[in-house]
Amino acid sequence: KINKENFEDALGQRYASYALSTIMSRSLPDVRDGLKPVHRRLLYAMRELKLNSNSSFKKCARVVGDVIGKFHPHGDQAVYDSMVRLAQEFNVRYPIIDGQGNFGNIDGDNAAAMRYTEARLTQVAELLLEGLDEDAVDFKETYDSEDEEPLVLPSTFPNLLANGASGIAVGMATSIPPHNILEICKALLYIIDYPEASNEELIKFIPGPDFPTGGVLVETKQSIRDAYSAGKGGFRIRAKWERVNLKRGNYQILISEIPFGVVKSRLMEKLEELVSLRKLDWLSDIHDESAEDLRIILEPKSRNIDAEKLMEVLFKMTDLEVKIPLNMNVIDSDNIPKVMPLKSTLLAFKNHRKNVLKRRKNFRLKQITKRIEILDGLLVAYKNIDEIISIIRE
Repeated sequence: KINKENFEDALGQRYASYALSTIMSRSLPDVRDGLKPVHRRLLYAMRELKLNSNSSFKKCARVVGDVIGKFHPHGDQAVYDSMVRLAQEFNVRYPIIDGQGNFGNIDGDNAAAMRYTEARLTQVAELLLEGLDEDAVDFKETYDSEDEEPLVLPSTFPNLLANGASGIAVGMATSIPPHNILEICKALLYIIDYPEASNEELIKFIPGPDFPTGGVLVETKQSIRDAYSAGKGGFRIRAKWERVNLKRGNYQILISEIPFGVVKSRLMEKLEELVSLRKLDWLSDIHDESAEDLRIILEPKSRNIDAEKLMEVLFKMTDLEVKIPLNMNVIDSDNIPKVMPLKSTLLAFKNHRKNVLKRRKNFRLKQITKRIEILDGLLVAYKNIDEIISIIRE
């Protein structure tokens, strides 16, 4: 049987279903646990493998195999890349996976192959998973209907704002920078006491993002306020630097923190290119003395060069200053993608936690009721023990 269909309509319908799948099942995080499906499935698979923060490590290849075999039928490299990112301290403010082996570095070097590296969950991940055994959230069938997976994690930890998120879907994108957990908790406590609190009141507790690589926020307070109130905007981040005085009036510039997302090796290449092509006559040499801590040394050509002016030029010409976008585009509790202001994300997390705690309480009450019923039966048996024994004997 052949159905006649307009090609344009058929193409539009199929592309729309693909776009919806990309938005819902791949690129946008859930406002409640701050995770995309691949991250959620990774954590759940690791929990099933009993890879707790106090257990021994297991090969990443084993974890990736379980994830793509049971929950996430996509490429193994894509899953492993997601796993690596969750373990990188320079990418994630509060790492969710504890990696052992080469998991890459701030210079842009890739992680070792999954057959060499090992991993387990961190305590933050355990907080995200806490309550799964107590009917805290709904489960759904996996793609092959052989198992079940959680629709969303109970999420004792406010992961969306604490670790941020980024992703590109079809016609939509999300970019949420990480924030300080103590500031988020203070804002949540305030919104519990004052549900009608405005965005401006909450920004007093969360004055801006808090990046794992540090840096200096050089945005005006009004600009930050507008970005959080609309759920869209951006933050200008600069490298942290200081002037180190030497003998005879000479000095060096020490850069100890670079903006979030900047690859150090590429930054060094750009600086060296500016010096070698003589596009910047004020610099004579650059050294990378980084070890555990970041340490980039800039040597000016003359002690008469103003350090402030030199840095202003470098901020304009290199990635020593970048703009981090803010686009709080998430999937809400009704499974609808939308851009949320700061207050809405905090309220959504608070409401999710309230529902989780109610469900866990009801689960425990049912367990207690079941146990009491058994104990009531045992009491009856104890009071009539002779009669019960005679029934058994006869």
